Amino acid sequence: MKICIPKERRPGELRVAASPETVKKLVALGLEVAVERGAGVGASITDAAFEAAGAAIVADPETLLKTADIVLKVQRPLTAADTAEGGLDELAAMKRGALLFAILNPYGSRELVPAYAAAGINAFAMEFMPRITRAQVMDVLSSQANLAGYKAVVDAASVYGRSLAMMMTAAGTVPPARAFIMGVGVAGLQAIATAKRLGAIVSATDVRPAVKEQVQSLGGSFIAVENDEFKQAETAGGYAKEMSDDYKRQQAALVAEHIKKQDIVITTALIPGRKAPILVTREHVASMRPGSVIVDLAVEQGGNVDGSALNQIVTTDNGVKIVGFGNYASRIAESASLLYAKNLLALLQALHDKESKSIRLNWDDEIVKAIALTRDGAVVHPAFADPVRQAPTA
Repeated sequence: MKICIPKERRPGELRVAASPETVKKLVALGLEVAVERGAGVGASITDAAFEAAGAAIVADPETLLKTADIVLKVQRPLTAADTAEGGLDELAAMKRGALLFAILNPYGSRELVPAYAAAGINAFAMEFMPRITRAQVMDVLSSQANLAGYKAVVDAASVYGRSLAMMMTAAGTVPPARAFIMGVGVAGLQAIATAKRLGAIVSATDVRPAVKEQVQSLGGSFIAVENDEFKQAETAGGYAKEMSDDYKRQQAALVAEHIKKQDIVITTALIPGRKAPILVTREHVASMRPGSVIVDLAVEQGGNVDGSALNQIVTTDNGVKIVGFGNYASRIAESASLLYAKNLLALLQALHDKESKSIRLNWDDEIVKAIALTRDGAVVHPAFADPVRQAPTA
């Protein structure tokens, strides 16, 4: 079977879906690997490094995709709608029956799900990886969010005009910055740890009670309205539930008092398939002192901060800077690519049949069922499936 890794063409995407290490291991499984010329440039991986690991380097992306049994990508493929002014329609270039593994963002691009089926592509959304023990090494949301949380603090520190750590000098003492992390998932936990390492006084909030001990174990203080609703505010999958209006009002009042004293605020709250909830209002921003920095990691899903703008740093009338960079993992592309490539490798190793030296799909496997969007011309994921057209039987 032939695995192909094309260059990412969506604006701002610097990651690549393979590394020399993963290519070498895929080749060792008896799989043929081809990489588009220049695919790793944004992640500081050269064609020569891929070639030395056993990959063929292909100059023509259309030829690459037409010959692929398996396509590994970071983001969803470009379509005719994305290439109105010319360029490669990646979806049209793929052959029928090909397997596509990528971060497909189906909730944000629902129209593409039936398009994958119509093209005969078996599409798998890596962000739908179930949170079970054997899939931890395949969890792309965790690997990429971890780096995003780190980078968010680094960006905040670079925009903030003072030191994060307390410094005692002959000329006087610089007080430590106060950092407030809103949303304590993988990104939030890494943001807490990074801010703490840089010397800030860290606090955090989340609607899930289970994270309180995690915050405290990293040296942060936990800020939340801890009532009965708070105690039941987590889904079985480990995500935060959307809270009632009454709880939101209570939490907002608590946050309003706390946020006035903060120098850096990082927001990370997301609800799968929904617009990101507003956590920081204009009134909150207006209460912060000049020079404070807010980083909105949810800006691509509408934003947690009232006033944030995608790929911009907005300076408010009172001198607060709101950082709204998109695609945070791509801002640390080399590390993000290496981890994402390992996520994909772990999945393919789990699907690999040693006797035939090929990828064999067990459609009844809980991992495959969780990430599969389309199969043999039909939409099969329950969140997107057409009830009239059922999936093929196993």
